[in-house]
Amino acid sequence: MPNYNRIKAVLAEKGKTSKWLSEQIDRDKSTVSRWCTNDMQPSLEMLFKIAELLDIEARELLMKRK
Repeated sequence: MPNYNRIKAVLAEKGKTSKWLSEQIDRDKSTVSRWCTNDMQPSLEMLFKIAELLDIEARELLMKRK
């Protein structure tokens, strides 16, 4: 399965964990884990919320097209 988001990488860059993110956005840890492994994708609304929490632009959470 291709990678569509960089949530896991950005969390690592910011020194945050998926557990921290799940607590901040009030989502189950397993849901956030599936986003981090690209098994499923967050909604666009959630992507923007995650970006705001991490103080980055939402596009930084997405993989660049090759």
